[in-house]
Order: sequence, then structure tokens, then C-alpha cells
Amino acid sequence: MRTSERLARPADIALLLEGTFPYVRGGVSSWVDQMIRAFPDLTFAVVFIGSRREDYGDKVYKLHDNIVHFEEHYLYEFDAPPPVRAVEGDAQAFAQMEKMHDMLRQRNDLQGIGKLIHDVIPMMGDDGQISEANFLHSRRSWEVISERYKKYCLDPSFTDYFWTVRIMHKPLWQLARICDQLVPARVYHTVSTGYAGFLGALLRFKHQRPLLVSEHGIYTKERKIDLLQGQWIRDNRGLFERDISRVGYFQDLWVRFFEALGRVCYEAADEITALFEGNRLRQIADGAPEHKTRNTPNGIPVEKFAPLRARRPAEIPPVVALIGRVVPIKDIKTFIRAIFIASRQMPGLQGWIVGPEEEDPAYAQECRDIAASLGMEDNLRFLGFQNVADILPQVGVVALSSISEALPLVVLEAYAAGVPVVTTDVGSCRQLVEGLGDEDRALGAAGKVVQIANPEHFAQAVVDLLEPRTWHAAQRAAIARVERYYTLGQMQDAYRHLYEMLLARSERATAAGGV
Repeated sequence: MRTSERLARPADIALLLEGTFPYVRGGVSSWVDQMIRAFPDLTFAVVFIGSRREDYGDKVYKLHDNIVHFEEHYLYEFDAPPPVRAVEGDAQAFAQMEKMHDMLRQRNDLQGIGKLIHDVIPMMGDDGQISEANFLHSRRSWEVISERYKKYCLDPSFTDYFWTVRIMHKPLWQLARICDQLVPARVYHTVSTGYAGFLGALLRFKHQRPLLVSEHGIYTKERKIDLLQGQWIRDNRGLFERDISRVGYFQDLWVRFFEALGRVCYEAADEITALFEGNRLRQIADGAPEHKTRNTPNGIPVEKFAPLRARRPAEIPPVVALIGRVVPIKDIKTFIRAIFIASRQMPGLQGWIVGPEEEDPAYAQECRDIAASLGMEDNLRFLGFQNVADILPQVGVVALSSISEALPLVVLEAYAAGVPVVTTDVGSCRQLVEGLGDEDRALGAAGKVVQIANPEHFAQAVVDLLEPRTWHAAQRAAIARVERYYTLGQMQDAYRHLYEMLLARSERATAAGGV
């Protein structure tokens, strides 16, 4: 399904966004909004990719004036299929597709993948040799799937394998149609790998225009977490065959699918940014060419949050706020249990959960049920989405209990407002709390870092941090760190340089006769 707004002239930058701006609140969406506003002299086309329209509400971010084109696509919302017509299928074209699959299975050597994808893209059109209809209904497609089942599949169910392969690959034809129809852009910029990143690769190979990949979290890592927690993937192993240390075949198949999309995106990219060194090294391990990678940390408008310090009460509020989406990856349940434990030592302690619940209502209800079962009516509040500037002056500690993060903006915003943090040891959080390098570490700790999924340690860290002497030292370190290393101006300068470099490269491609 496709809908479009502001169909207009070509754009300087085409932003390729999966499940974020303008429909979903969160750190990545806020970052996208900041970037668009930071470059009023550039025009943007925005492509939103989602699952189904019903999974999203209204837009929660404004489409700014320099967004000259917006379109949205839903990869798992299918039109009624046309009548099925048996076709033979082009053996040579399917051989090209098999060659591409074999290359991606190797995980390392992707030399030549760009030319191969460039040659395959035209074949994926509605009248092409590997059209969606040919993939779904041709005899040759059936033979390819059957042969690969016999060669690779470790699960006894051919039916499950057959339908998994079809469902897994079907969105790729929609991405090919987007690639064919998108308004021209001078530079393509995706903020993830996955489907948006694969679209970026298709556009890069088809039009020979630069592709910038800016990852916040590592997409393949986060999808792996989702897939391993998911209950919708079949596991046909018998009860006594299951080993919790090994994933089922179909879970592994999905993981390898997203890893392959990531490798294609990295290979296509001209430049790849990470928020911190740990993620850059993970990108390289996942297939990113090292010479394309660089660290570009997030930054925030410190001057926007600094006045909030004057609004703080004289006493440290015994309030711990988790500011973020109520979804499993944020591990809200550990936060709830930590507040329950900490409140036994500090009876007046409050825990606030500040964030939208609509993304995963079932999980949000589970969190509410846990709080009710613990009798936390007096110690825990679900506040929904709020203006963070209204919340920060009222709290003593900002908490992150996530099982995966990159460089969370909410930590920087808390620092700028004079609020120290307790975070799990994920992503760059230890770097943000304790510092990176001797000069940064000399500023002191801006809070506490604890193990993942350990409510007892989390609770003790909260209690320790709320001790006045510890808290004031952490506040001083927090303010100094964000003002020195994580300003919006520093981030914008880095991306200004990247955009100018890639736009110049695009002009050279035009002069050389690029599409």
C-alpha cells in the first residue's frame, strides 16, 4: 500500500525511515526531526516504511516546510491478489537470483554484489523475469525453493519452509517498486539497515547516487532480540529436542535474512556512521567495510534544557522517572521491580513511567498487572507521553532499564537539565555515565551503571545515587559532560560536512552521466 503527500520537485536528501518519524515517538524520530530542522537550506523527501497502516496512529511530528515530498508504504498490507496464472519462469533470471543468495550466504566476500543487484532490479518489475508473480507462482520458483529446502533446511516441515520463504521475501518486491517510482534525490540517507537500508541499496545501485547509513541501534541486533522473543515463529522440534542455548531453524532463517539485508546495505553505502565505538566495531563485524565507518555521536540543544535547572526544588525529589516507550526492549518490568525493592528502603520513593503505550498495548498491560500484583499504587505512576521539559525538573533520577540502547538522547537531556541517571550497561551508557578517555573521566560519574535485568542492583543504585553528596557530584559531572561533548552544534557540524561531501559526489556522478 502506498500513499503520498506533497508530490513535488526532486529533493536534496531522501530520508528512508522504517517505523519511526513521523508516526512513532522516540529517540530516533526526535533525531530525524532535529536533522530536518537543522538544515533549512536543504530539501528532504521522506519515505516512511511500516508494517500495516492499522499499527500506527496519526502523525506525531510535523512535516516541516523543507520536506518537499512524503510517502508511506506498508509492507505487510497486501492488495487482493490477481487471479493466479501458472508460468514457467525464466531459468537464467532465477539463476542470477540464486547466485545473489549464494553470495549472501558467504557472509564475507560481497565483491560484485552491487553489479548483481543492479542487474536484478529491472527483472523485479511487474513485467520482469523475476516479477513478484513469477516468484510466487512460477514452476522455476517452486523448483528453486524445493532444491534449497533439500540442501539447507534442518526442519522437517517443507510446508513451513515454503511459506516462510514466501512471506520473508514478498516485501522486497514492494521495495523494488518504491525504488522505481521515488522522486529523484541527490543523496539517499537511511537511519537503519533492514528494509529501509535495503531500499537505500536498491536506490544506490540503480541511480548511482550516494547512500549514507546512520545507525542508532544496530538493526540486526535489535531484530535478533525481537525474533528470539517472538512467539509467532514455528519451532517444530520436539519437547526433548529443544535446547534453550540454540534457536529454532526458522528463527535462525529470519535472523540470517536480516543479516543479509544489512550486509547489502553496508556494501552499497558510501559512508556509515555509528553513535559510539562499540557500535562501529559491531557494524564491521556484521560486514561493514571499515574504511566507510566513522563515529558521529548524538547531540542535543543544551541551551533548551539548561533553564530547567533553575526550576528544580531545593531538595532532591525522591522521584525516579523512566522516560521512554513502553515496549519490551526498554524492560519496563525490571524498572517496576526495582522501584518496588527500593521503596522498601525509601518508603516515599516514587517511580514514574513516562512514555507512550500504544506501540505494544499487550506489553503495557502486563506492566500494569505486575505493578498491581506488587501493590504499588502509592509508588508507581504511568503518565503516558509527556513533554520531557515538564517532567525533568520534578525528578531526582532518570532511569533506563533497557536491554539494548545506542546513545540515548534522554540521558543527554537529563544531564542538560541537571538530572543524574541510573542506566543498564548497554550501548554507550557506561561511556555517558563514566566518561570516555582521561579528560572525560576526570569529570566524574554522572550516575550509576548496573547489569541488565537485575532489579536488586538497580534498586540499590537508585538508593545510593539519591544520597545528597553523591547526587550533587553526579549532577555536576552530568552538566559538564553534556556541555563539553554532546551539543547539537557538534552533531550538526559533523552531518553538514557529510552532506556537503556526498552532495558534491552526487554532482560528479551527474556530470559523469549517472541516472
